[in-house]
Amino acid sequence: MAAFGVQMWAESNRILSLFATSLSPIHIPQIQAQLIVQNLHSNPTIAHHFINTCHHLRLLDSALRFFTQIPKPHVFVCNSLIRAFSHSKIPHTPLSIYAHMNRTSILPNNYTFPFLLKSLADFNHLVSGQSVHAHVVKLGYVSDVYVQNSLMDVYASCGRMGLCKKVFDEMPLRDVVSWTVLIMGYRVALMFDDALIAFEQMQYAGVEPNRVTMVNALAACASFGAIEMGVWIHAFVKRRGWEMDVILGTSLIDMYGKCGRIEEGLVVFQAMKDKNVYTWNALINGLALAKSGEEAIAWFKRMDEGGGVEADEVTLVTVLCACSHSGLVDIGRQIFGSMIDGKFGFSPGIQHYSCMVDLLARSGCIEESFELIKNMPFDATKAMWGSLLAGSRAQGSLEISEFAARKLVEMEPENGAYYAVLSNICAEMGKWNEVEKVREIMKVEGLKKDLGSSSVESFKRLPHFP
Repeated sequence: MAAFGVQMWAESNRILSLFATSLSPIHIPQIQAQLIVQNLHSNPTIAHHFINTCHHLRLLDSALRFFTQIPKPHVFVCNSLIRAFSHSKIPHTPLSIYAHMNRTSILPNNYTFPFLLKSLADFNHLVSGQSVHAHVVKLGYVSDVYVQNSLMDVYASCGRMGLCKKVFDEMPLRDVVSWTVLIMGYRVALMFDDALIAFEQMQYAGVEPNRVTMVNALAACASFGAIEMGVWIHAFVKRRGWEMDVILGTSLIDMYGKCGRIEEGLVVFQAMKDKNVYTWNALINGLALAKSGEEAIAWFKRMDEGGGVEADEVTLVTVLCACSHSGLVDIGRQIFGSMIDGKFGFSPGIQHYSCMVDLLARSGCIEESFELIKNMPFDATKAMWGSLLAGSRAQGSLEISEFAARKLVEMEPENGAYYAVLSNICAEMGKWNEVEKVREIMKVEGLKKDLGSSSVESFKRLPHFP
């Protein structure tokens, strides 16, 4: 009997040593067969290493089949499989493994929940998350900061910030991840003021932010126009001597650009060692927003000619937007033509067409803008018709104005502002019968001319995207 035990121990060590070697997918079925024949598949350590090896070789189906052959796997093995599938972005499987644990009376531990909840957060499974939350409470893990952070992440990913904040408020201990998940959740939910309040409260709580915290706080500053907070974050980064990596640097440039201080963003840009396409896009977009169109084009040319980074679809949107804001019609035409010719490796998308329509309409090229709408390979958006309407009205092109206004009425029949504009255009053209028809529709439908925000004036002020 003792000899058999020694033999099993030796065989276990031999199998474990195999996992330390460079295995290929063809070895997995052979190893699995050996484990089952020698009844080693129930050994938690061996099972854990087998599952990890399958994960690294992207053979999770083999890991799952292996798991189903274990009569009652140890919680350690269950956690290994849940963790592997949570990283693989395959929906439902981690929850199925957890359900199997419940059916077979395998008690989860504090390592089970974070990876299980991560998979639920990745796929926005709110109801399942709430069910697991109930289990967390029942099993007494409400004081585990890692489990609670994971619960917060599920609710934040599902846009349920009230539930996320409730978990946060009930936590006896919070760490930097707790605060960061809360701030990130508010930012993603477009609750920028709440994100910045949470960031400020984090400072009062004496919790040191990390890079992820700062990137999310900067994004909230950018969207909310909170330049003072953004400058404070930049000063904090300098005081701590943090390296200005690509993600943090790009976030600062984006914040300065959207808050109207692109000159300071340019300083950050020039001090960065490494830059990616998002960094260049943030700079060019900031210059576009500042109506520094010629400077935006100059930096785009640097990027295109020697920046070491290829422009993407967003780059070209920001460049065309810069042309539109600064009235650079010829340059815009040239860049758009280069896109059609395939210079950048992709064809113009609907946003690029929208920018060109806006550029031409703003610059008084009404017929050209109209022709572009009619001939493009997409259906025109409200933004495009709005740009054309605003431009044609400014130029006195009443027929095109009427056509664009009617299109807007078709696309958003509940918006009384469009009917009011159409009525005014018909009146200017002397089409009094049409004026009466439009006013009758407004009366029957109970529409008011100030309903909605998409008025002609707003089209004059804002850049348009689909």
